[in-house]
Amino acid sequence: MRIGFGVPVSGSWATPDNMIRIARRAEELGYHSLWTFQRLLFPAGHAMAPVYRSVTDPIVTLSYLAGVTSTIRLGVAVLNMPFFSPALLAKQLATLQIVSRGRLDVGLGLGWMPEEFAASGVPIEHRGRRAEEYITVLRTLWSPGIAEHGGEFYQVPPSHSDPKPGPPPSIIMGGTAEPALRRAGRLADGWVSSSRVDLTAIQQQIYIVKEAAREAGRDPDALRIIVRGVTRPGKPGASDRKPLSGSYEEIRRDLAVLEEHGVTEVFHDLNFNPEAGSPDADAVEAMRLAEEALEALRPDS
Repeated sequence: MRIGFGVPVSGSWATPDNMIRIARRAEELGYHSLWTFQRLLFPAGHAMAPVYRSVTDPIVTLSYLAGVTSTIRLGVAVLNMPFFSPALLAKQLATLQIVSRGRLDVGLGLGWMPEEFAASGVPIEHRGRRAEEYITVLRTLWSPGIAEHGGEFYQVPPSHSDPKPGPPPSIIMGGTAEPALRRAGRLADGWVSSSRVDLTAIQQQIYIVKEAAREAGRDPDALRIIVRGVTRPGKPGASDRKPLSGSYEEIRRDLAVLEEHGVTEVFHDLNFNPEAGSPDADAVEAMRLAEEALEALRPDS
């Protein structure tokens, strides 16, 4: 199972210097990937967790890190498709794939917060149908030759969309509802779990993704099953311990269980740990914890 790490993108520790320190150290230690996420707005008075209050743009962040790393893969989980025109996102991702020399993994989602749709000037209705057509448009724009698309929601007149990204970025879909899981199995290169997933019951979601792939005539074993690990190192042996929390030994045992369930990749994301990702967190302590975790959970440790 491949192991990745979330770079500082949320809260007080999300500074350019800290991003570089984590990215370069993860690459040195043999981690497979670096990950970001998207939060466009935090509506005033919303009950969301503080991790969402201050989040850097994921595409800009990955572009920045592409220039200071050379081998580690670069991922975002997830970009919400409705907030971009397909042509704009295709151009941005193709360019990032080119400047990173083919290291990009793109998680895509539907979005859910009405305020973000309102601020983006797009309807929230028919998100699922829009998403399926959106992915078709992305792949059309990345394919050789002149791109053209005429669909229910999106139109692309016959156009050159260059430069092409070489091998196109891998498309990984998010989502927790059964239609989203089945969509990932039918259309994507894999599925990535959310920060709220119950890791003790993830087998059922993996089954749905793979069954949808099988029904679509695809090889379910070729799909990437990626877990965003809300990793919270702390005291061992707690009676109410959740997976990927507690001692580093307990966390490593949890990784082995996830692999048995069919997970192919886990990335440890301390942004969702309030000791790191909150705007009020101690940035120095957050980096100390992150660098400790990088060492303790490094691949093959």
